[in-house]
Amino acid sequence: MRALVLDTPHCLTLRTVPFTPEPGECKVRVLLAGICGTDLHLVDGYADFRGIPGHEFVGLVDSVSNPADREWIGRRVVGEINVGCGACAQCRAGIKEHCPKRTVVGIRGRSGAFAEYLSLPGANLHRVPDDVDNETAVFVEPVAAACRILEQAPLATNTRVGVLGDGRMGLIVAQVLRTVANLVTVIGRHERKLDVARALGFATTHVEHAEGDFDVVVDVTGRAEGLQQAVALARPRGTVVMKTTAHGAAPFASWPAVVHELTLTGSRCGPFAPAIAHLASGAVQVRPLIAHVAPLEGYERAFDVARSELKALLTIA
Repeated sequence: MRALVLDTPHCLTLRTVPFTPEPGECKVRVLLAGICGTDLHLVDGYADFRGIPGHEFVGLVDSVSNPADREWIGRRVVGEINVGCGACAQCRAGIKEHCPKRTVVGIRGRSGAFAEYLSLPGANLHRVPDDVDNETAVFVEPVAAACRILEQAPLATNTRVGVLGDGRMGLIVAQVLRTVANLVTVIGRHERKLDVARALGFATTHVEHAEGDFDVVVDVTGRAEGLQQAVALARPRGTVVMKTTAHGAAPFASWPAVVHELTLTGSRCGPFAPAIAHLASGAVQVRPLIAHVAPLEGYERAFDVARSELKALLTIA
């Protein structure tokens, strides 16, 4: 199959590689894949990943090796990216994303979605509703990650939320949090991206003019310095949600978090069912975020766009 392979940092190439499905899993033909900030950091050396990256996808189940999964054949699906061992305390508690032996699609020990096929257990798959097109469905995984914040942060109708970061994930997070909190401000540094936020109905401010009095601040800058900026924007006894997974160490003076008694919360993967519902209902609009769509052969340009614009997508099949 054709696939993008990361051999060493900054060395991503398109070539033909063998596909071997994992025992007991489903073979999924990838239709469309999204390039996200984590993929860019992987190319830069984050997590020392080697192999096929990519974890945001929509595809068709081609075949299954477990007879119990026959119902998935021919279904259009998206997939949860964490695959646990199934036996540890974390897996038994239903949080396979923290299994110490987990593999993660395109991130940790498992081939990803920048390829014609990938392998996932049937338990990880979710059916895409017929009225949700591929360009929308490919956003389910990042929308699910944003939905995780709803489970972690103290949000109410009048909660003042600052979303620090005007990129693709920031605009997704802002829309998801708006389903609960009415007072969401997008804070960024790029006027063309803040224009998109304003078109989506958000209050915006440039990071240089932002003042710190938010009940909840979410760092989705994708930059190492984002955490320090988020801490400065939170009110005393506020909450800072950390969504950024930047390559390298983050410069961070801890005393403001201590003095202001802030709650710092790491946030990663999230639930797919509400994400699909938000996309199907239109509560989260993703088409304004799509800046570029290219075939797999056009990956170099697509990755360049992803570094400077909003969302770049790769058509695989």
